[in-house]
Amino acid sequence: MSLSNHLLILVSLGVVAVMGNNYKPPTPYQPKYEPKYEPEIPACSKNTTKNWCLEDSEYPTYEVIYELDKHYEAVVALYKNVVAETANSVDTLTKLVDETYLCPSATSYVQPLRAVNTKGKWRVIINKVESYGIKYDQHARIEECEADAAGKACPLVPTCYESKCLQKSIYHRFLVHDPTDYYFPFAIETFKFPASCACFIGAFTL
Repeated sequence: MSLSNHLLILVSLGVVAVMGNNYKPPTPYQPKYEPKYEPEIPACSKNTTKNWCLEDSEYPTYEVIYELDKHYEAVVALYKNVVAETANSVDTLTKLVDETYLCPSATSYVQPLRAVNTKGKWRVIINKVESYGIKYDQHARIEECEADAAGKACPLVPTCYESKCLQKSIYHRFLVHDPTDYYFPFAIETFKFPASCACFIGAFTL
């Protein structure tokens, strides 16, 4: 074999060796993550004048359960925090008890599926779903002044006292689903709900 052929073989081997040392397999194709954005104003809000929805035909049940299963331990920790550490939680309450009211009002225990948080944003609330045997149920006690009561005199207070029925609110913490967060689409957020129709009593007048 001629010297030129030997040199050609050696050069070829060197090129192969260099390519072998620097060779990197092609990166497999990964589609870009496209978060599923919930509408800013959900369809269920068109059927109510409230800042919450008790019925929701577009509730993302499948997506919520899938993410609950995927992030089981972390979500359970959040859920326990809401139930155990929220002073105003009524997680286990399901019916009304006898109470005395100075102002006419309507009271109920509700499980909102969507609601407007304290930042003015509609959120999907984790409710009426189950993951690995854990039922996620979050309740709120709602008490609203009757339409003709707010701002009027308390009917059970003597007329010699200045009085007025006032709508009072309270803050609730709920576990919510945020599909725009790819890594952990859950959070605890704060919501404002009507809590009582209070009677303000002022000065005594003759």
